[in-house]
Amino acid sequence: MGKQKKQKKFAAMKRMISLKDQRIKEQDRAKTQKKKKEDPSVIKEQAVAKYPSCMFFQYNTQLGPPYYILVDTNFINFSIKAKLDVVQSMMDCLYAKCVPCITDCVMAELEKLGMKYRVALRIAKDPRFDRLPCSHKGTYADDCLVQRVTQHKCYIVATVDRDLKRRIRKIPGVPIMYISNHRYSSSIR
Repeated sequence: MGKQKKQKKFAAMKRMISLKDQRIKEQDRAKTQKKKKEDPSVIKEQAVAKYPSCMFFQYNTQLGPPYYILVDTNFINFSIKAKLDVVQSMMDCLYAKCVPCITDCVMAELEKLGMKYRVALRIAKDPRFDRLPCSHKGTYADDCLVQRVTQHKCYIVATVDRDLKRRIRKIPGVPIMYISNHRYSSSIR
């Protein structure tokens, strides 16, 4: 009544061909047939990620007063909009002496923004701010801050940028300072 379809067995044909194929060497033919059994008594080695010696569990021992805070471009801009004094608000947030640090890349970014952000540039040139020189190529501030924080975990990063926050949260032991409800807040994750 109904037609039955004939199913071809491709895998069986290939296996038969590979056993009789003259191009395959005897050594390779033997490899496919033999499988080694793993010895359960052998100790297995695993690669474990190395963490810096300053990290004691999740607590960063390098952080302590005076706090060195890496400031991002948009953090200064939002501080101006919220009418906050940068250094005083940092001290109010952390209850200790704070030293705001600005990298060359952040300064270059502020200078590129032009006359609209001249007040932010004037605040960044304040003598209370430490200036950190950059040795890498390019002036992208986010990459510069992430690279510096990965090398030296003695900094707190002050930023309002979501993407930069997300990147820094992946680095263990680095606190983030941000602006919420017209004042500075800090968190470590």
